[in-house]
Amino acid sequence: MRAVWYERQGPAGQVLQVGELPDPQPGPGEVRVRLRLSGVNPGDTKKRRGWLGSTMPFPRVVPHSDGAGVVDAVGEGVDPGRVGRRVWVRGAQSYRPSGTAAQAAVVPDRLAVDLPDGVPDEVGACLGIPGTTAHRAVFADGPVTGATVLVHGVLGGVGALAAQLAHRGGASVIGTVRRSGDLARVGASGLAHVLAHVVALDGPDPAGAVRAHAPGGVDRIVEVAFSDNVDLDAAVVRNGAVLAAYATRAERPDLPFWPMLFDNVTIRLLGSDDFPAEAEDEAAADLTAAAAEGALSIAIGDPLPLERAAEAHDRVDAGTRERVLLAIPD
Repeated sequence: MRAVWYERQGPAGQVLQVGELPDPQPGPGEVRVRLRLSGVNPGDTKKRRGWLGSTMPFPRVVPHSDGAGVVDAVGEGVDPGRVGRRVWVRGAQSYRPSGTAAQAAVVPDRLAVDLPDGVPDEVGACLGIPGTTAHRAVFADGPVTGATVLVHGVLGGVGALAAQLAHRGGASVIGTVRRSGDLARVGASGLAHVLAHVVALDGPDPAGAVRAHAPGGVDRIVEVAFSDNVDLDAAVVRNGAVLAAYATRAERPDLPFWPMLFDNVTIRLLGSDDFPAEAEDEAAADLTAAAAEGALSIAIGDPLPLERAAEAHDRVDAGTRERVLLAIPD
């Protein structure tokens, strides 16, 4: 099979190789997926470049956890009726050496989720890491019906999905963008109908702008930059709120301890490789249903061919706002 891999960490153009590898064979409880698209996420590029001192977990890594394709073989104990089913794939390279940057990937049966008719492969390939993280950030502490949810970085991959899932769950959603110049992008993104208000963080009083639309405070916060935003977050929470953070700029952030303590704030930290299995499965079911309903708008760039995997990684590392996909050849 045609595949992308690396055998040492470093810059994409120096370490990613494209060539032929043996077809993988499914073991007990596994399925093999003939992939059509592979989704590239920041976590994939961080592993490749050795972020935070991480090392090679396997001698050879075929990257990427997300993708979409068709089941073409099953292992012992798996329903043979799965063969021929369109699926979206999640967690393919989580604690495993071979992900979706290849013509075929083998994953546990539960990680290949049936993709409903009418949902494009492109959408399916974007649901895994960002969708599961967004779902966990919004729903890990229970339903949000009637709640006010503040989503930072609402134009990002996780933020956009979190806003849409929270809205679908019955919440009033306030989104933020980093710069006032990004406000126009929200209207063009397909997110405007799910947002009660959007706040630019470079404005004169972003906390006041949030409070103007949530005078009693917000119930949940989905946080992409904990170290940058924690003071604002502390200023806008309702007593008993949950702050769910999946990223930070500073590795050891300060926080306003006493104000957050007196507001009984729960800080939930989200590491997508290690969510509980039941939470992942719940997220997969909800994401699939939302996609089938047409409730998810995702900014997706034109897929790049497999041979341009290094360029795809560089786009992700440069912070593109569009989801980056690789088109897998037949």
